[in-house]
Formats: sequence, C-alpha cells, structure tokens
Amino acid sequence: MKKARIKTPLGIAELSGDENGLASVKVFDEGDISEKIPGDLQPACEQLNSYFKGDLKNFDLKINPHGTDFQKRVWKKLREIPYGETTSYLELSRDLGDEKAIRAVASANGKNPLWIIIPCHRVIGSDGSLTGYAGGLNRKKWLLDLENPPSQQSLF
Repeated sequence: MKKARIKTPLGIAELSGDENGLASVKVFDEGDISEKIPGDLQPACEQLNSYFKGDLKNFDLKINPHGTDFQKRVWKKLREIPYGETTSYLELSRDLGDEKAIRAVASANGKNPLWIIIPCHRVIGSDGSLTGYAGGLNRKKWLLDLENPPSQQSLF
C-alpha cells in the first residue's frame, strides 16, 4: 500500500492506496509532508487540493475502501448526497430501506475510511445539529461551510 501526506486546511492528510484505488484518507493535526507523491495517489491529491480551493464539487477517483458489505452500501449511499447538501442519519437509514438500522448506519458512517471523498460530513442529526465526526466537529463544520458558505448579511 502506497502512502502520501499532503498539507490541507484541515491538517495533514495521509492518503493510502495502490493501483486498485484509494483505500483511506486520514487527517492529522501535524506531521511530515511527502516530498514525492506516488503516481497511484496523484489524482487523489490533486482532486483534494481542488476541493479545498472550492473548485471541485464531485470526486472522480477509483476507490477501494475496506469494509463489510453493509458498510459499503452505506458508503455508496453517502456518495449520492449532493455537494452543499446534508441528510440525517434517520433519512439515510430510510433510504437504505430500514429506518430501525439507524445505529448501524451511524456506525458505518463513523467507520468511513475515505472521509471527504465519501462525504460522511454531510450527515447531521435529525434536528439539524452537528453530530459525531471522526475528524472532530470543528472539521465537520469547516467542510459544511466550505460547501455551503453562510451568506453575508447586509449591514444596511
């Protein structure tokens, strides 16, 4: 498995993957940055940089996350949430066909190894609150604000 570390507005992103696709994205508060990016990870690094600049709304990458069949179903559904929009864990459970699976859906969401690429940050509480995020709620809020900036209110 090849790795690369790049600087992002959220910290140092470590990408792992190979010719089969991107397997994981983790973000750390600090760390070394890769001097050379492996060819298999180059597209992911470029697209992440474009996303953070606000120039990319949809990732077009070969991905290969490791998880159970259920987790992969949840992650596939997460990729359908449009840029700048959110859904709730309850709605996500309903979309997957079982409203009672809300805890399992939330757990699968939390185990997403490709956060940002698979936009688990777009899932919020039914009451609109920011709830659980592996990268911390401050990063979740930052990502949601990037995708849907608060509108400037007029002073006049």
